[in-house]
Amino acid sequence: MKKNILIIPGDGIGQEVTTWGKQVLEAVASNYDHEFVFDEAIMGHTAIEATGNPLPDETLEKAKASDAILFGAIGHAKYDNDPSAKVRPEQGLLKIRKELGLYANLRPILLFDELLDASSLKPEVLRGTDILFFRELTGDVYFGEKNRNADNTFASDLMNYHRYEVERIARKAYEAARTRSKKLCSVDKANVLETSRLWREVVQEIAKEYPDVETEHMFIDNAAMQLVKNPKKFDVVLTANLFGDILTDEASQIAGSMGMLASASMGDGTGFFEPIHGSAHDIAGQNKANPLASILSAALMLDIAFGLQKEAKAVTTAVAETLKAGWRTGDIANAETPADKILGTNEMGAKVLEFLTF
Repeated sequence: MKKNILIIPGDGIGQEVTTWGKQVLEAVASNYDHEFVFDEAIMGHTAIEATGNPLPDETLEKAKASDAILFGAIGHAKYDNDPSAKVRPEQGLLKIRKELGLYANLRPILLFDELLDASSLKPEVLRGTDILFFRELTGDVYFGEKNRNADNTFASDLMNYHRYEVERIARKAYEAARTRSKKLCSVDKANVLETSRLWREVVQEIAKEYPDVETEHMFIDNAAMQLVKNPKKFDVVLTANLFGDILTDEASQIAGSMGMLASASMGDGTGFFEPIHGSAHDIAGQNKANPLASILSAALMLDIAFGLQKEAKAVTTAVAETLKAGWRTGDIANAETPADKILGTNEMGAKVLEFLTF
């Protein structure tokens, strides 16, 4: 198999962790006789500093020409502390999602037993949790019209959805539910929001096409509570852009750290694979970041984008074996972790490669 893979390191620790996602892909290509051709591009704060544009035209052209994209992270504190900034790193991420038609964000909450004690939740609450989130990615309040009045006393963000946007993400979620436990929970706020009422109506219609899948509807506030109270009750979760952003970050605590969670943004063409963590500039360049989410994002790419399930399984198994052997980065270590078992970014990435057997 020959595939063109674009690496966009992005900002902060993204530039460190994507190194290991790429190295894992190179090892897989070598051992399974695939040909992965890599290219690199800039986006976010790094791109603003270089070109003034968070998504340069050259990056977008490379993205459209690739078979899959491995992305690092985006953002910088200087923009967080300056709400008036007109050009922001996140604009690049939103634009590439729109340009590539990446409407479905898949976030598997993959729980490794070795990290049960890394979560703030009790092990007996967590054990057995296996959730796949489908977050709609190109609609909602993030893309709606934004306004602020002249005297800076009022601001608004338009929350909107089209029927087709709900239909296409719902079908992807139902298809996935059929391959799992045939349970789907759709999360909305239909008791208050008109967009959520449309969302629920459309999901109810799509559900009729999948009579073998059990459908539950839940308000966002209840879902946020249930996620920490009884996460095992969820299997496939379908939700809108804003709600999905919040719920999946909350769910990162189930896995013990954002540094453990991968994601895939899919449409009908090029896939976009990234850790869910941010750019973490406070630890950037210090060899402290956890590379496992980037490595697991590479595994998602192999599985979802290329259909290479055996190769993807080899990568996730290597991560599991690394954890079973007691190796940790600082974010997933605890008081009982021996000091000599706590590794930096590069050392942890190298360990996974050691455990990557074919």
